[in-house]
Amino acid sequence: MDRTLFLHSTMSEVIVLFDGFSVMNGKDEMKANCSCTLIKGDHNIIVDTMTAWDSEKIIDALQKQNIRPDQINYVVSTHGHSDHIGNNNLFLNAKHIVGYSVSFKENYYAHAFDKGEEYIINSSVKLIPTPGHTLSDVTVLAVSKDADLVAITGDLFEKHEDIENPSIWLEAGSDDSVEQIKNRYKVAQIADWIIPGHGQKFKVTEEVRELLRRQAGDIFLVQK
Repeated sequence: MDRTLFLHSTMSEVIVLFDGFSVMNGKDEMKANCSCTLIKGDHNIIVDTMTAWDSEKIIDALQKQNIRPDQINYVVSTHGHSDHIGNNNLFLNAKHIVGYSVSFKENYYAHAFDKGEEYIINSSVKLIPTPGHTLSDVTVLAVSKDADLVAITGDLFEKHEDIENPSIWLEAGSDDSVEQIKNRYKVAQIADWIIPGHGQKFKVTEEVRELLRRQAGDIFLVQK
């Protein structure tokens, strides 16, 4: 991933509508909901639409941003788990991207996410494949109005705390922990901010990058 691809981009407004959370309730139960993010710019994009019981919350939050559901151009679910796709059906004018699947109504469009191909929405927003949590996760990269690069990662990152304590994301589930470690490191190298799947937006500091570099280095011998 080359950050220079964004050098001549326009900028978007990246608005976290809801912070995600996750709390273990005993051994076999978790209380959780995902972060939900709106991107306003050349296109209106909503990322991760929470659970099916959150439709009124999402509609109300969009109304506060002067956006109607029929004005959303793209729905992106970073992966297909139920807490990330629950209200995709509110956005019937939008193209839907759920993990590696791209569709509009009954039409499905092939895209080589599995070969590392990026999906360009516009000059300030693109999707990259970041498998790990599931084998078809994507991350949304958006240039904000502050010219910062914001990565909306879904459950590639569970929350900020999982950087110092990787057991948090491992216990939340990982279909390929090696790929997840690799992609966590990769995203942190270019992002200024990360919006994780189940926590608050956080700044990517050099300390964060170094911790992830060490974790990746145990497997990939990543060089500074």
